[in-house]
Amino acid sequence: MAQPAGELARPGVADILKLLAPYPGRAAMATRIALICALTALVTSANGTPEAAISAYVVFFLSRADRALSVVLSTALLVLVTVILGLVTVVAMFSLDDPMWRVACITGLSFGLLFVTSASKLRPVGAILAMIVGFALDELGSVPFGEAATRALLYVWLMVAIPVSVSIAVNLLIAPSPRKLASRALAKRLRIAARSLAEPEATADALGECLREGDAEIGTWLKLSVAEGSSVRDDVGPLRQAVSSTLAILVSADLAASEPSGRLPASFAAPIAETLKNMAGMLEAGGYPIDIELKLPDVAELMPLARLVVENLRDAIVRFAMVETQAVVEGQGEVKTGPRTDARTQAQVEASTTPPAAKGGGFFLPDAFTNPDHVRYALKTTVAAMFCYLLYSQINWPGIHTCFITVYMVSLGTTAETVEKMTLRITGCLVGALLGTAAIVFVTPVLMSVAGLMVLVSLGAWLSAWIAFGSPRIAYAGFQIALVFFMCVLQGAAPGYDLTLARDRTIGILIGNVVVYLVFTRVWPVTVAARIDTGLAALRQQWQRLAALPDAVTRRAQAASAMAQCGALEQDLALMHYEPSWVRPEAQWIAERRNALAKLDALEGPMFLLAEQRPGDAAVAGWLERAVGEVVVSADAALPEATTSDDTRTALLNLGYARLTQLEHVASNDAAKELATHAPA
Repeated sequence: MAQPAGELARPGVADILKLLAPYPGRAAMATRIALICALTALVTSANGTPEAAISAYVVFFLSRADRALSVVLSTALLVLVTVILGLVTVVAMFSLDDPMWRVACITGLSFGLLFVTSASKLRPVGAILAMIVGFALDELGSVPFGEAATRALLYVWLMVAIPVSVSIAVNLLIAPSPRKLASRALAKRLRIAARSLAEPEATADALGECLREGDAEIGTWLKLSVAEGSSVRDDVGPLRQAVSSTLAILVSADLAASEPSGRLPASFAAPIAETLKNMAGMLEAGGYPIDIELKLPDVAELMPLARLVVENLRDAIVRFAMVETQAVVEGQGEVKTGPRTDARTQAQVEASTTPPAAKGGGFFLPDAFTNPDHVRYALKTTVAAMFCYLLYSQINWPGIHTCFITVYMVSLGTTAETVEKMTLRITGCLVGALLGTAAIVFVTPVLMSVAGLMVLVSLGAWLSAWIAFGSPRIAYAGFQIALVFFMCVLQGAAPGYDLTLARDRTIGILIGNVVVYLVFTRVWPVTVAARIDTGLAALRQQWQRLAALPDAVTRRAQAASAMAQCGALEQDLALMHYEPSWVRPEAQWIAERRNALAKLDALEGPMFLLAEQRPGDAAVAGWLERAVGEVVVSADAALPEATTSDDTRTALLNLGYARLTQLEHVASNDAAKELATHAPA
C-alpha cells in the first residue's frame, strides 16, 4: 500500500537524488533555458544594460515546456510590464524629489498589486510586477535629474524586454510543440502501464505519479496545438479520446499491480504489454493508433479481479482513439453510443471529450472582496518588503537590496507554503553563493571575452534549470540557485571580480528570507487546514457525481480531475510539517484528515472500475459515506452479501470494503498507541 497521505517527510539525500533523476525532456528544457540565459547575457553585455542578473533570472519565469505557452506568457509579461512602467512614470512625476512621497507610493502600489495578485488570475506574475514597480521607483530616487530618470525607466523596461525577445526567438526555433508534448506524455503512460504488467513492484510509484498528474496539462496542450497549428481540428477528438482511454488503462494496470488476485498470467500480460508499447511508438512518431487488434486467450479461467482487469484493458485498447457520438433515446432516457460517421457531429464530439473545467468567471476570484486573507497577504508582504527597503536605505548599504526583491519572490498565501519555499530558497541561496563565489575566484580571472562569460552563465543556468523544472518539491531551490549565481557572476558588461558584491547580495537574500518567515509565522498566520477541509468535501462530491455519469469519456475526465485533487490534498497535508506548532492543527485533527484521504485514495480504483461497469451503483455512495462521512464502522464488520451473480462486481465490492476495513483497523491501532503514550504513569 502507498505511503499514507500527509506522511511525506522532508526529502533526504536518497530522495533528493531520486528527484534529480532524468526524465524525457528534462535535459532539453534545461539546455533551452541555458541557451536563452547565455544569449540574454550577450545582449545585455553588448548594450551595457544594468542589472543583467535580473534579466537572466526573468528567463526562468518565461519558460514553459511547450513553445506556444512560452511565447504567450513572454508576450503577456512584456505588455504588463510596459503598462506598469507607464503607471510608474506618472507616479514618479509627483514623488521623484520627495523621499517620503516615494516611500508612500511604493507602499501603496505594492499593496494594490499584491492584493490583485492574491485575489485574481494575476497570481503567477503579480508579485514580479510589484517587485518591478518598487525597484523602478527606488532606482528613480537615486538619479539626479529628469533625463536620467527617463533613461532609468528605459533600462528597467529593457531589463524585461531583452529576455522576453530572446525567449520568444529561441522558443519558436527549438521548443517542442504542444502536440508533441501531449503525445509524449501519453506514450510515457502507456509504457509505464506495459512495464507494470511484468514488473508490478518496480512501477508502483510511477503508476501513482501518472494518476496524480491528472489530464489537465495534456488537455491544455491539445487545445494549444490547434491554436498554433501543430494539430488539425479533426485530430483533437481522437486524441482526447486517447487521453480518456489512457486513464482507464492506468487504473486497470494499477489494480493488477496492487492486488495479487488481479495479476495477469504471462499469456495475457505479454500480448497486452506488447500492444501498449506499439501504441506508444505510434504516438511518439506523431500519430495515434486506430483499428487495434488484440488477440487474447479465453478469460473464463481467470480470477474475477484479473478478468475485470483484462476486460477493461481490452476495451480501452481497442477503442483507444475511437470517438463515439452520443444520442439519448427519446422517452427512454437511454444513452446509445456509436462510431462517428459524419463531420457534422465533430463539435458535439469535442464537447463530450473535453475534460470538465472549473466554473468560469471574471478576472477576480469569487471571494476576492469577501475573504480577508487577500488583504492580509498584501499587507504582510508589503510590510516585510518596506522593512527591508528602509533597512538598507537607512544604514546606507545598497548592496543588500536583494532583501527587498526576495520578499516578493518568497511570500505565498499560507504559512506552510511560505516556510517551505523559504527553506528551499535558503538552501538554494547557499548553493548558488558557493558556486558563484567559486566561479569568481577560479573561473572569471581566466575569461578573456564575452563568449567565456556566456559559457559560464549557461553552465550555471543549466544546473539551476535542471532542478527548477523537475519536481515541485525542490523546484524553488533551483530558482534561488539561478538568482544568486547570476548576481555573483553578472556584475556588469564584462566579467566581474568583486567578491564584496556577491557577499552583499547573498546577505540580502538571507535577510529577506528571515523577515518573511517572522512576518508570515507571527502576523495573521494562515494554515492550510481550511483548504484541506474544503478540498475533502469537494472531493467526495466529485466522486459522487462521477459515479452517476453514464458517459464514459466525461466520467473518466472527472475521475482524472478527482485523482489529481487527491494528490494536491496529500501535498497540503504533507506541507503541515513546515508549519510552526502555534499554527499547525492538533495531531488528532491531522490524523483524522489523513485517514479520510487514505481511504479515498484506496477506493479510487474500485470506485472508478465499478462506475465503468455499472454507472450509478449505490455501493460507491456507501463507500464515500464510510470514508469521509459520519458513519462509524467496526473493524470487524462483515462484508455485504452479494445481491447479483456478477462475480466481478462482487470482487470489487469485497476489495473496496476490505481496504476500508484494513485502514480503519490501522487507524484504531494508531489511536490506541497514541492514547497509551500520553496516559499518566
